Amino acid sequence: MGIVYALLSMLCFAGNIFITRAAMSRLGVNTGFPVVLTVNIAFAALVFWIERLFSGAPFLFHWKGAGLFALSGVVGIYMGRRMLFEAVHVLGPARASVLHTASPVVTLIAAWFLLDERLGAYEILLMLLVMAGLLMAQLQHSRTAPSLIDNRAAFRKAMLLSLMTVVGFGVGNAIRGLAIREWNEAAMGAVLGSAAALICQLATGSGIGAIFDGLRKGSKPAIGLYVASGIATVSGTMFAAMAMHRVEIAIATVVTYTTPLVVFPVSVFVLKNREQLSRRSAAGALLVVAGIALLALR
Repeated sequence: MGIVYALLSMLCFAGNIFITRAAMSRLGVNTGFPVVLTVNIAFAALVFWIERLFSGAPFLFHWKGAGLFALSGVVGIYMGRRMLFEAVHVLGPARASVLHTASPVVTLIAAWFLLDERLGAYEILLMLLVMAGLLMAQLQHSRTAPSLIDNRAAFRKAMLLSLMTVVGFGVGNAIRGLAIREWNEAAMGAVLGSAAALICQLATGSGIGAIFDGLRKGSKPAIGLYVASGIATVSGTMFAAMAMHRVEIAIATVVTYTTPLVVFPVSVFVLKNREQLSRRSAAGALLVVAGIALLALR
């Protein structure tokens, strides 16, 4: 069941990549990202309330688990996802999705240090198979790639965004995995993590007045897209936490980050191959599917 939750998380994050791209073309991320985080909190709180309504189980607050969820929000949501928004703008959705390829390695190392979680040779081999498939699926140089490389400032920005995205998501996922093991409350954990990220954003980004001014002047459809992004991202976060409670954190992460399985076909059939995907992408996707299937059947 853990693999199923990880796949559901992947679908949420893959959809968010396209939602983000459409939203950012109409409204800046400094205005839109607080909207995403606010919707994260509201939607996760709604899920938490529904859970309590139907379960009838008593709610026990766990300070250590709550603190870890909040920390995962600062590292994984504020730093990782915030940088991913920028990476989508600079690199495009398909290339941005490939940034996730390296995140499970960081998560594997972080989970080893934080939880002493060790994988066997078979599991590591399957993870490598999935990651090799993702690397094979990386894009050939497109027409826009040389201009990015020739522009050193843009290239450095792209590399910095990539590094911060990978480290943020990788370490943030390990912390979230530790949190869900301490306190099995995925929805409340998402509320706390998103709230911590929102506080960081308000402290370091645009002021509240500037945000409201941007919302008043901004495109209403763009605001709607950011709302959709908030629902998609927090749903992905909750599904990922539920997966980490059932399977190893690194395995849940590598499955969650197979977003190119969705992003690449959409780029081909919906975006008319504008990012020049190749047959190698399809071969890589087959490796990814095979690796996930073997992980699910192990």
